[in-house]
Amino acid sequence: MLKLNEKYDSFFHSISLDAGSCRGCINCLKRCPTEAIRVRKGKSEIINEYCTDCGACIRVCPHHAKKATFDSLDYMSEYEYKIALPPPELYAQFNNLDDKNLVLNALVSLGFDDVYEVASAAELVSEITRKLLKDEKTRLPVISSACPSVIRLIRVRFPNLVDSISPIVSPMEMAANAAVQLAMLRTRLPREKIGVFYITPCPAKVTEIYAPLGVSKSQIDKAVALSDIYPRLLPLMKKIAADETGSFPKELGKAGRIGISWGCHGGEAGGLLTDKYLAVDGIENVIKALEDLEDSKFKDLEFIELNACSGGCVGGVLAVENPYMAKVKLTTLRKYLPVSGTHIDEAVPPYAYHDKKIEYQPVYSLGETLEESISLMNKVDELVKRFPGLDCGCCGAPTCRAHSEDVARGIASERDCIHILRNYVNKKEELKKFED
Repeated sequence: MLKLNEKYDSFFHSISLDAGSCRGCINCLKRCPTEAIRVRKGKSEIINEYCTDCGACIRVCPHHAKKATFDSLDYMSEYEYKIALPPPELYAQFNNLDDKNLVLNALVSLGFDDVYEVASAAELVSEITRKLLKDEKTRLPVISSACPSVIRLIRVRFPNLVDSISPIVSPMEMAANAAVQLAMLRTRLPREKIGVFYITPCPAKVTEIYAPLGVSKSQIDKAVALSDIYPRLLPLMKKIAADETGSFPKELGKAGRIGISWGCHGGEAGGLLTDKYLAVDGIENVIKALEDLEDSKFKDLEFIELNACSGGCVGGVLAVENPYMAKVKLTTLRKYLPVSGTHIDEAVPPYAYHDKKIEYQPVYSLGETLEESISLMNKVDELVKRFPGLDCGCCGAPTCRAHSEDVARGIASERDCIHILRNYVNKKEELKKFED
């Protein structure tokens, strides 16, 4: 990781670079939505402060040099009681699935002692959010807190929108808290002997577990990749489906249509039973929507759902199935389910809300002080005029302006631009001819 400012050294990331596999192409450079990648000395570098772990670089790298960090299932041996948290997008990976209990029973066969559907927790989040939107004190529109990549993006780039983020925890965190409470009641085991494993479709959720925003500490102990657990479940599901004793599959799932729909774009907003919402997917589209929201271009909205991945969570880089086909599968699966299978019986549990304020961090500021920033901005404006404005990426930065900022910071040279270098070489050759 390339660090521009040491005070942001504590940023945790779940995306790493395999320098040995990197060939210095600029595919990731041009596709990174936050301009977090540079190519220096023939290798790409990820800027620590800018990266939101959206996974776009993993998706486009032809040499597989960008990798997601996640945990191994071997960690199950460290806990006496193991709980799996399957998200709704896990169901969308399997062909001809008409009973999600096949997947849940397969997780138990894999070695988990219990499963808690994230879709069930999503229904609780939807119910609490509906109450939040009816509260006259709520600042509208409310921005969903479900996508950690989006929340980190707002945190570093959109200071005026930080207070609009929903104070309600994400479904995966809600599921973890509820599952832990139930497990401790059932088993009488101390918390440290209970392992909570989230099956993640993307690296951003791994980051959210190990460096959470909005909560002091995540109740999830490990994050296993959906792509890693998928092939392990297939033979177990076939075995359960072939069982003729009638004892399988057991009814382990409670989530209804609202919870299952969270796996796809628009599912969260659809569960709020209001038409005053905006649902946006794809990180480039999300950035444009946030810019428009900051400029007050949206009117009469109550809720904004933002997903960094195209198609929603089914489009995560650690998913297996095509996101559009996955959406079709979830639509089919939820057809005969109740509207909602999980409800809040009594008061809203305290763990349903953030216990820590999400604060803006000005990582894109050029200087430490206002005066220094203004001075560097003026320098950047002058530098931009010297470059051709082609945004070709050959300098190792995604745009001419980004390269100008790097030069102003002192981490790049003007001559990294091949057009500037060519003019410099031509002038040197002309001067040499004149001297001869």
